[in-house]
Order: sequence, then C-alpha cells, then structure tokens
Amino acid sequence: MNERFANAWGLLPSYLGEHVVLSASAMALGLVVSLALVVAAVRSERVRWPVLAFASLVQTVPSLALLALFYPLLLALSELAEKVFGAGFSALGFLPSLLALSLYSMLPVIRNGVAGIVNIDPALIEAARGVGMTEWQRLWRVELPLATPLLMAGIRTAAVWVIGAATLSTPVGQVSLGNYIFSGLQVQDWVSVLFGCVAAAALALVVDQLLGAIEAGMARRNRWRVAGGAIALAIGVAAAALPLGRGGAAPYVVGAKSFSEQFILAELLAGRIVSAGGTVDRREGLGSAIAFSALASGDIDVYVDYSGTIWANVMRRTDVPPRDAMLAEIRTWLDDMHGIVMLGELGFENAYGLAMRRDRAEELGIATIDDLAAHASELSMGGDLEFFSRPEWQALRSAYGLEFASRRDFEPTFMYQAVVDGEVDVISAFTSDGRIAADDLLVLADPRGAILPYDAIVLIAPQRAADAVLRRALQPLLGAIPLELMQQANYRVDRDAAKDTPAAAARWLASEVAELGE
Repeated sequence: MNERFANAWGLLPSYLGEHVVLSASAMALGLVVSLALVVAAVRSERVRWPVLAFASLVQTVPSLALLALFYPLLLALSELAEKVFGAGFSALGFLPSLLALSLYSMLPVIRNGVAGIVNIDPALIEAARGVGMTEWQRLWRVELPLATPLLMAGIRTAAVWVIGAATLSTPVGQVSLGNYIFSGLQVQDWVSVLFGCVAAAALALVVDQLLGAIEAGMARRNRWRVAGGAIALAIGVAAAALPLGRGGAAPYVVGAKSFSEQFILAELLAGRIVSAGGTVDRREGLGSAIAFSALASGDIDVYVDYSGTIWANVMRRTDVPPRDAMLAEIRTWLDDMHGIVMLGELGFENAYGLAMRRDRAEELGIATIDDLAAHASELSMGGDLEFFSRPEWQALRSAYGLEFASRRDFEPTFMYQAVVDGEVDVISAFTSDGRIAADDLLVLADPRGAILPYDAIVLIAPQRAADAVLRRALQPLLGAIPLELMQQANYRVDRDAAKDTPAAAARWLASEVAELGE
C-alpha cells in the first residue's frame, strides 16, 4: 500500500470520529435554536424579519472567519469566568467550532420552516381553529406536520453545509477531516488532500441519504422507516465517537502552526515526549496569533515559535535590538506577563527574507533589498497569507521605501511555485525552507537590518512550567538543530518527489540530531 495512503487511512478513525461528533453536536444545537426561532417567527411578524435577517447575515460571513472570530470571544469569556468563578474553560477547538457551525446551520432550517408554515392553506388553519384547537395544538398537529417536507429539506441542506464547513475547524484547534486538507496543502501531499475531500463528501452523502429516508418515512407516515433512519444516524454517531475515549493521564498537547516546518517540529516534540513516557495529543494548523493565545491560556502545552514573531506580533515592539538582548528580553517578558517558559532555542532561524529567482535577479542586477527598491515599482510581489499584515512588512517598507506594482497572497506551497513560474518576481521566503536551494532562489541581503532575528524557540505553557517529563524530553533538542539540517528536513516534505510525510521527516531529523550529539 502507498505509504501516504496508509498514513491517511491510519488517521481516519480519529479524524472521522472528531468530525462526526462535531457535526452532529452542531446540528443538534442548531436545530433546537432554529425550531424555537421558527415558532417565534411564524407567531409574530415583528419577530420574523429580524430572525430571517440574522440567519441570512450569518451566511454572509465566510465560515472560516466565523470560526476564527469565536476564539477571541470565548477566550475573553473564559478569562472572565476565571476571575468570577475561579474556573475557566477551553476556548480552543471544540467549543468555538460548535458555536460557529451551529449558527451556520440555522438559515436553511429557519427559512424552510417559516416558509412551510406561513404558506399553509389558510382554510386548513381555519378548520383547526373551528374544531377548537389551541395555538400549540394547531402547531404540533397541523402546521408542523404539513411543513415537514420543506423543513426536512432545510435540515438536509444544513447537514451537508455543516459537514463541509466542519473541515475548516482545523485552524482553531479542532481535529476534523480538514486536518487532511490543511496539512496536505502545506506539504504538497495531494493524497492527503484528496483523502480528506473524499471522506468529507462521502460522510455528507451518507448523512443526506439517511435524512432522506427519514423524510420519506414522514411523508408516507411510515414510522418504521423514520425510526430506522434515526437509529442508523444514532449508531453512526456512537460508532464514530467510540475511538475518541481516552483513559489514563492527561496527554501533553503539542501545538503547530499551519506550515510544513511546524508539522515536522510538532512530530519531533511529540516523539521526544512519548519516548520520555508521556502521551501526546496534537493541535496542528493553528493561526499564528491563535497558537500563542492557546499556549498562554493553557489550551496547548508546548509548541515552537520564533523570536521575531513574539517580538513584533505579540510584544508589539518595532525596534531591532541585538539578537542576544532580544532573546533575553523575550524570555523575561513571557515569564512576567504570561508565566510562559522559554525553554531555549533549537539552533536555527526561520527568518523572513525577500527572494527572487536567481536568473531574474541577475538580469536586473539585484543582490540586496536596496537594489530591489529601485525596481520595485515595475515588479510584482507574492507573500504568504499573513505577511502583508505583519509588522515585518511595514518595517521593510519603511526602511527601504518598497512600493511594488502589485501584491498577491498565496499559501506558502503555491507562493514558491509562483516565483518559479514567473507569476510574481519576488516572494517573502522563509530562510529555513529547503525550496530556496532546490529552486535556485536568491535571498536578497538586508543591509539596513530591517528583518528581525527569527530563532526557533521552544515555549511551554504556564501549567506545565515545572513539568519534569516535558523538560527532560525536550532539553536535548536545544541548540541541536543547525539551519542546514532543518532545511533538509523541510525539503524532504516540501518536495512531493521525496514522498516523505512530516512524521517521516521528523524521524529522520531526530536520528540526525542524535548523531550530532554523539
């Protein structure tokens, strides 16, 4: 069996189980709220318009943005609960995903439910009133049964929407079938991407068919068919949730941002922790800001960040001090402000750098960012999805007066391909990326020192600050990974021809680190 397919298949029980439980929970909560709003909307025209407008408004917000917006909101509520009641809750993963997807499920249910009841033949309503039915009797015995076909169509649509949107919950720390897609895109593992898409589509198709069986049973007043569909759904959810039960000590939660180097490092940390006798859970594909907030709030226990990211994005500093002074100040600030332990540096930098195809740079006589500034108005630049909103970009613009003819955002995988194909002239490369050498890219010199140092640093959450197992497991990695080694590990994953997964690259990196330490 193909190694990548075997790896994807092995992850299916966990990913599918989390996805099913999340989708089922979101649909259940969404249905309870939606049906209550349907009843309120059909009983009062004053309520109807705001309810429909709100449900429609939710649909205009991109589902990924809706998921991300719930994290800071829940984090603030958790901090408030901690102060008031002495106990907070996890703002990462399941809860923000549940709330966002529940909202996302509401429009088709509300719209179809309201339309189904409002458009019932008035003569039937009058007949119900004529036989002395109360409003609630009329609702349950006449209106809802007659509106059921349209209402079930809305529920089926909502279920398919929720199952599809649940794949986007990965960046807020919720495991789902989206883990295949997000990680696969970053490391060019198209088998993983396709596996995730097919699994999500198959799940949506099965659920739609079971809901269709319930709908047909209701239409034909066949209770056995309705019961059969409902039991099959319940068994499916229970079976999917079965592998998720965990026993024993609480696992160490290892976090990772959404690019290949982070996946490799997360696997490396996890492997060390398991070797030291711990158990591990993972939260991968996190946004940069979410990863740090998750660590500070205790939603993850350990991850690798970069000194420049902490300095500019978290501490909001704009000066560029000497490297050692910066690291010392970061260490003190993390401890004083958040109780976070900076265990130490891994030994390499993953700094931003402006890179061009070597032949294109030589053609224009560009070797430094100063040289680039003279040609920038005629060139196009590509950046990763967050580069142009980061302080580093503002610092570069201020230092060199960079104004490009056009700018484009890319997933990192496609950003490198864009500069190789000539779609853009310059990209915001990462200096530890193996694709720089593989694609013969030239990283332009920074004579004005506008780019911050980006040492890879291991950060430990406050609740694990004194954890002996974690410290013993990770201490040997400090200072043990030179830049060339990290570039090679990244290259093994970033080049599809290498046929390496992040786990395989992490095992290779661990063996190389062990050899260097002997």
